[in-house]
Amino acid sequence: MNNKLKWLVIIVLFSFTVWYFLIKQSDYTIIFKVNTATGTISQGIMEWTTAQSKIKNENYTVLEKRNFDFIKQRMLKGNTEMEYTWEMKSLNDSITNVTVGIKEINHSFYNRLTAPFVSTKFRTEQIEKIKSFKMGLEDHIDDFKIRIDGEKSSKEMYVAYISMKSIMQEKAQTMINYDATIVGYLDKNKIKIIGYRPYIEITDWNQDKEIVSFNYCFPIPKNTKYIPDADVKFKTIPAKKGLQATYFGNFRTSDRAWFALLDYAKKNDIKLGNKPLEHFLDNPFNGGNELEWKTEIIIPFE
Repeated sequence: MNNKLKWLVIIVLFSFTVWYFLIKQSDYTIIFKVNTATGTISQGIMEWTTAQSKIKNENYTVLEKRNFDFIKQRMLKGNTEMEYTWEMKSLNDSITNVTVGIKEINHSFYNRLTAPFVSTKFRTEQIEKIKSFKMGLEDHIDDFKIRIDGEKSSKEMYVAYISMKSIMQEKAQTMINYDATIVGYLDKNKIKIIGYRPYIEITDWNQDKEIVSFNYCFPIPKNTKYIPDADVKFKTIPAKKGLQATYFGNFRTSDRAWFALLDYAKKNDIKLGNKPLEHFLDNPFNGGNELEWKTEIIIPFE
């Protein structure tokens, strides 16, 4: 080996050592693929870590979050301090690649030195932990189906509605809490609900904080005479062109279709707004198989 080649090898090894021990953000990295949208995984991470806090007394704090494809968390439990960096990348219309970078703050050097080569306690525990998350996520994915329908247009409708605000995970429960208010008003004033198939019109979606403002709407005849009310209002929702998906599953997680539409639009260079319109085509109070409950969802073009 000549001197130039020797120096090249030394420089490469030195650079790798500096990067691996001083620059690289994680001690150990786990990569897996899941058949769902990036947003569904992002919400799954947040819900799972909340459950871990209750079950295992692990305290998670979000250090950084970008859209639905990056989450960095700190976990504290006793004297243990960990950092988890989750990166989600959509590979196609259905598959997402998940990379989890794991760092133990107080034992980082030792873990980097041993974890890639030896089945240490740190490596074993982290593999089991992420495997548990993946299995739970896959069980959740089995509870719904999503079909991308392509470019569609909603119909113009005249509605009675109540304006609400909640975190995304509590959207359906917020609707249920106010269902008696709006339905009671319509029933009391003998206002006919067309088909009893409600709509949700999103008026604001803060994707970073996962908070939505929305109108819970029931379609009614346009010539309806009504008595003014502090909560129930009336308006025309115009027809909207956009990208549509059909969601089959419990209405509590219908936003999984929002995430699928966002990933599809990103892959196909389609510009969407952030105000989905949901049309629930089945009444959950009638029971039955949740995978047969149908919701049509349009996210209008930007």
